[in-house]
Amino acid sequence: MTQHAPLIIDIAGLTLTAIDRQRLKHPLVGGLILFARNWQDRAQLTRLCRAIKKVRRDLLICVDQEGGRVQRFKTDGFTHLPPMRALGEMWLRDGKGGVGSGALQATNAATACGFVLGAELRACGVDFSFTPVLDLDFGESRVIGDRAFASDPRVVSLLAKSLMQGLLQSGLANCGKHFPGHGYVTADSHTDMPVDKRSLKAILQQDAAPYGWLNTTLSSVMPAHVIYPKVDTRPACFSAKWLNDILRGQLRFGGAIFSDDLAMAGARVLDGQPVSFTEAAVAALNAGCDMVLLCNQSPAQSEGEGHALDALIDGLTEAQLKGGWQPQEASDARRRALLPQSPAPEWDALMVRPDYIHALSLIP
Repeated sequence: MTQHAPLIIDIAGLTLTAIDRQRLKHPLVGGLILFARNWQDRAQLTRLCRAIKKVRRDLLICVDQEGGRVQRFKTDGFTHLPPMRALGEMWLRDGKGGVGSGALQATNAATACGFVLGAELRACGVDFSFTPVLDLDFGESRVIGDRAFASDPRVVSLLAKSLMQGLLQSGLANCGKHFPGHGYVTADSHTDMPVDKRSLKAILQQDAAPYGWLNTTLSSVMPAHVIYPKVDTRPACFSAKWLNDILRGQLRFGGAIFSDDLAMAGARVLDGQPVSFTEAAVAALNAGCDMVLLCNQSPAQSEGEGHALDALIDGLTEAQLKGGWQPQEASDARRRALLPQSPAPEWDALMVRPDYIHALSLIP
């Protein structure tokens, strides 16, 4: 049987339960994502990550650690990183260096942010962060807002590339999100189904442009739970046209593709009909996603019962046996490529490293 572990799941608490371990051992589970509810302090987080790796070394331990209001770990020594908009604003401020000096300072600061973000996560055992946001700031989306670098796709691309350079220096891969763009729509796909009625040409010239410009730098991409009816009636996350034809074909992206959380409202309706988590996962995998996430939104999961997770694992197993989706060895290779390849630093040693101290001094 072809190896493919496409599921990224979550856990309810600060430690692994016996049920957590059982789920993480399942061959369809490829990793998990941590949230603020899984955080008490650095010592607890480090113990948790070590316990996860004892279950399976290849599990990808993920988190949303962007900076600003999306930062799951921000106490007990973790640096409070600025929202990405702060870097975009720095870009526009030219100082004594003359025209363009603000842009150069901003790219340098972005690299520093990426390095500090990645090094601190790795020192606690976390493998991967879903960052950077590549959405453009049109002033419309509250859920994106100051998470975006700027409104100009050229500025977004260069700042994101600089941030990704810092992540790379720390040993972390990256994830551009939310393809092809979430910044133009007002609705929040966590609770609604956003619709962007612009043409494909307009989207490619604006929102999606960074994905083509960064196709040699991006490790992974997360599509948006947004419908672009001029292109496809399905949200991008479930659209082979968006993922295979445009992202992989036209924009020549070769890395991993994650679905966004399948518990979000934007993932629960396909072709006008409500669908189960399993149906959503199968649709995303068949459209071109390598991995699918189910996390954080289901009340059962938040209470630690995990019924939705068990139903998804069982449902995806059954769908595989019935030919509803076919495992892809290349997909799992892309997942494994996101695992750090270099040794992680110890926290105390990191705190006195000259490169870390220097990077801290550059963060706005």
